[in-house]
Amino acid sequence: MNEWYQTLIKPDWAPPAWLFGPVWTVLYAVIIVSFSYVGYLYLRNTIPLIVLLPFVLNIVFNLAFTPLQFGLQSNQLAAIDILLTFGTLIWALWAIYPYASWVTYVNLPYLLWVAFATVLQLTVTYLNW
Repeated sequence: MNEWYQTLIKPDWAPPAWLFGPVWTVLYAVIIVSFSYVGYLYLRNTIPLIVLLPFVLNIVFNLAFTPLQFGLQSNQLAAIDILLTFGTLIWALWAIYPYASWVTYVNLPYLLWVAFATVLQLTVTYLNW
């Protein structure tokens, strides 16, 4: 991880830095398979654009987090971004459920991790304001 991040005040319950890589590796495998399936459903005209949209936004916000947090070294922008990531994920899983409930179920670990990451980011932002 970034040296700057190591200097930040973090809560006692923050996981060790080494844990993030393996967790995200597994989650991204699930995301690639399930989100690609949602794209496939859209291309086959099985779902409307409004169901695909939160998945696209979620990926954009998810991928923006690292440059915001570690590139710009902005806890505030990263906090806004993680809230948007969490919100679009909830929207996405709710929207796809009537069409492909397995996509919702398989992404529950992602939802739980993003919920945890949101609380962690908000806490780190507050502690380092």
